[in-house]
Amino acid sequence: MRLQSPWRPRLADNAASPSDRLVMALADDILEGRLPSGARVPAHRDLAYQLGIGVGTVTKAYAVLERRGLVRSVKGRGTFVAVAVARRGDSVDLSVNTPPPMLGEHLLAQTLETISRQVDPVLFTTYPPAVGHDEHRRLLAYWFEGLGMVVRPENLILCSGAQQALNIAFSVAIPPRGTILTEALTYPGAIALARHARYRLTGIAMDDEGMMPDALEQALAARTDRSQPVAVYVTPTMHNPTTATMGYARRVEIARICRHHDVLVIEDDVYALTAAAEFPPIAMLAPERTFYVNSLSKTLSPGLRIGGLAVPPGWMDQAETALRATGQMVSPLSCAVMGQWLSDGTASSIRGAIRREAGRRRSVARHILGAAMHLPNHDGFHVWLPMDRQAAHHVAHAAASLGIIVTPPAAIAVDPDGPASGIRLCLGAVMPGILPDTLAQIARIITHRQNTPLPAHPSV
Repeated sequence: MRLQSPWRPRLADNAASPSDRLVMALADDILEGRLPSGARVPAHRDLAYQLGIGVGTVTKAYAVLERRGLVRSVKGRGTFVAVAVARRGDSVDLSVNTPPPMLGEHLLAQTLETISRQVDPVLFTTYPPAVGHDEHRRLLAYWFEGLGMVVRPENLILCSGAQQALNIAFSVAIPPRGTILTEALTYPGAIALARHARYRLTGIAMDDEGMMPDALEQALAARTDRSQPVAVYVTPTMHNPTTATMGYARRVEIARICRHHDVLVIEDDVYALTAAAEFPPIAMLAPERTFYVNSLSKTLSPGLRIGGLAVPPGWMDQAETALRATGQMVSPLSCAVMGQWLSDGTASSIRGAIRREAGRRRSVARHILGAAMHLPNHDGFHVWLPMDRQAAHHVAHAAASLGIIVTPPAAIAVDPDGPASGIRLCLGAVMPGILPDTLAQIARIITHRQNTPLPAHPSV
């Protein structure tokens, strides 16, 4: 006898299509732990009858959930919740900034099967052009356009992830021992890269919109040796770690200052999950001097190691030379997967699922952490708890004693002894079922240190 599903059928209460509302309702109940791993979900026809929708609508919704890895279908038996149950007692890593996993084994198997029937063997039997095949560059340029960045394919270099793209941009824009001006708190990977290459790092003061134009202007104007090379590295959208996002006027002003002082810009835009008219890339405002970095690792999956570097006119030869010097080219298999997903719509579907799940996790964090958390105005999968340096080190050590790993405060600071600091919490890689308890432990650490209750935002 077939077991009945424990799920109480419902549609999410919003204005989306019935299929999307069903996806949202089931996804929420699975990710909140109301439907445990292995539980059966209702049969297609039964659910369609109970909700008053078409069988095709249910089939479409289940297909989306299976692509996200939330359910799995077993031939002859039915469809079951596929989210694994997290083991208690293990450490929880909140230090790695990855998107929530939205790929199921069925989707990956289907993608690889499709590629196996269509792939050109030449991709795997010859060395690719250093900057990537023309078709793959056109595809990535098309994807970038959906994020608000318009670039000609011939000005785009394919890289093995955003970190390699940053490496190339740094090496072209600024020679060794040159100076990089960046936010006082910034991406740990950029700090590590700059120090390894022996660049001088200068932190620029920040506010709720990120790098402050007046502080940048002052730093550039104060240079005593005008022959000393300098470049600006900036993350204007969903800044890592502080989640600050620059408004339009701020972006225009940063571009104006860099143009006035004739300095190059490296723009890190990996957290721009969608295009927004009020948040154009700086590369669109100062295209003649901006190296633009983005990747598929943050918008689709960390395993898809494809980064893109949009190079300003006149700099392609130097950038290609720097790329060749790394000896590392983008994987042909990754390019084949990218081509398939961009062609059949899978990439857009995954990106939308990541945005929705990231929003859900951010709402959980907002409810638990309350006023301790800076409220971002852009989609992303990390949150920021601003506090002074001493408090940040205390929270990091206390969390580690509970088995919770957070980004070391010193790793994000250009000046490790500077007063501004905080704790970055990366929510994407954590099992959904343990996220609330983990964040509650962080909240208790902060409350205990302050010895006052955390003010809470309204329930969401």
